[in-house]
Amino acid sequence: MKILIDEAYCKGCGLCITVCPQHALAPGSRRSQKGYLMPATAEDKCDSCKSCEIICPDFAIVTVKEP
Repeated sequence: MKILIDEAYCKGCGLCITVCPQHALAPGSRRSQKGYLMPATAEDKCDSCKSCEIICPDFAIVTVKEP
């Protein structure tokens, strides 16, 4: 599974972190070009439930199944 976060749209609100039932997202230490803290990802834990995609107010996160 691949978790894609578009840094141009993510404002570091953390909603995706709070709704992830698999804990595939966590508070990160890396900042975007705008200065927002980006979520850290653990793609091996993601089961593509898409909760993060649904909750994101800025449509900044997408999960993709890899072949």
